[in-house]
Amino acid sequence: MKVHVITDLEGPALISRFDQTRDVTPEQKYRWMRLLTGEVNACVDGILDFDPDAEVVVWDGHGSGGIVEELFHRDAKLIATGPIGPPYGLDASFDALMFVGQHAMMGDRGVLCHTYSSKHIEYYKINDIEMGEFGCRALMAGTMGVPTTLVTGDDVTRDEAQALVPGIQAAVVKWAMGRELAMHLSHEAACDTIRVQARLACERRREIAPYVFPGPYTQEIRYLEDVDFGEPEGWELVGERTIRKTSENILDLRI
Repeated sequence: MKVHVITDLEGPALISRFDQTRDVTPEQKYRWMRLLTGEVNACVDGILDFDPDAEVVVWDGHGSGGIVEELFHRDAKLIATGPIGPPYGLDASFDALMFVGQHAMMGDRGVLCHTYSSKHIEYYKINDIEMGEFGCRALMAGTMGVPTTLVTGDDVTRDEAQALVPGIQAAVVKWAMGRELAMHLSHEAACDTIRVQARLACERRREIAPYVFPGPYTQEIRYLEDVDFGEPEGWELVGERTIRKTSENILDLRI
């Protein structure tokens, strides 16, 4: 079995403020990165509980890095933060895609909710469907025939994922009480929950259909402030704060 895991730093238990993920010193950030690394390692353990010979590839999807490399699971492979674009190491040879530490898209409910940039983006839409990182990358995987089988994060992230991927396994490790407020599981309890759900996601991988719809794909991106875009290649300006692009290939878009 071969599994690709995408991570982010806003979704783990005990993380609910931007001063833990964005506006933070390296010394302070290390503390929160350890939480994500522990949850990722628990996901790997759950996959290996199902298939001890599984190949697990993890991409550190937090822009400034979210994984403590020296604490990373010995039996998985890591694509560390760096100059990488879609598909982030994913291809059709994988049996499943999983998300660990995921946050909800920009809105008014999810913990640390945002869409790609917490400071600049109002929304992403693809073919008029609003979606955040989870939706865009689950769709990317779906165009390769790869199902998205697990998501971990808060209850709003679970609801967002299940609306797009019915039947997806979800490990809720905190419950949203505001954009920077949550009720959390302990780190140990979160890791135990994720391990169980990762194993179940492997067991049920053939029951969960890839999230996909046919192209061409039209992506619309709206910013929170007026931006001087210049002339972005392949993109149409459709307002002072909005750009749009259409392509048959999902990888040509900003996902």
